[in-house]
Amino acid sequence: MKARKVKHLDPASPLADNAERLVRVRLEELCGFAPAVLDPAAVTELHDMRIAAKRLRYVLEVTAEPCFGPYAKTAGKRTKELQDLLGEIHDCDVQLPRVEALVAELRDADADELRLRAGDAPDLDPALAARLPHADAWRGLLALEAYMRARRDLLYDRFLTFWRDLERDGFRARLEYAIAERPEPEPEPRPRVVLAPVAPASPDLAPAGEHA
Repeated sequence: MKARKVKHLDPASPLADNAERLVRVRLEELCGFAPAVLDPAAVTELHDMRIAAKRLRYVLEVTAEPCFGPYAKTAGKRTKELQDLLGEIHDCDVQLPRVEALVAELRDADADELRLRAGDAPDLDPALAARLPHADAWRGLLALEAYMRARRDLLYDRFLTFWRDLERDGFRARLEYAIAERPEPEPEPRPRVVLAPVAPASPDLAPAGEHA
């Protein structure tokens, strides 16, 4: 997914002003996937949302502490959690088709073997299905496929809960507020003035007329 262009960046402006523009665009980019990813079959949109979360996270990790208040740092942590969860879902979405393709390939090879065993017979004897060359392999792959489907479903349910929690907690609005309100700079420490000790007056320096 190509990153959305950030306009009006100005090297002469304060870092916080440019960082605010970056965060706003990356946040809008992330939240723009919200309607589509409520469908568990939206594989492409879920993957693109993960990339958008990664971009927002990187900006916040660099700019949150020096430019914005404490919530921006918290938002960066939440964004990383979202990215990691979407990454686990993406791994399932990448691996499942590979497993399914391998299952189909081995199953078709065994079907061809059965056809050869049948020879010229008008029907297929069920006994010929015993000890097929790839039977154990594709049965194991079927178990792996079932595991990955169940894991993907569980991860997606976790994602939905996580995303709805973010929405309920006002993640977007709070982050927008945090990047707009600059934290008050800490007052510079006042220089410490150290006074030199005053030496007692010498008797020899007493005013005239005070000597015995």
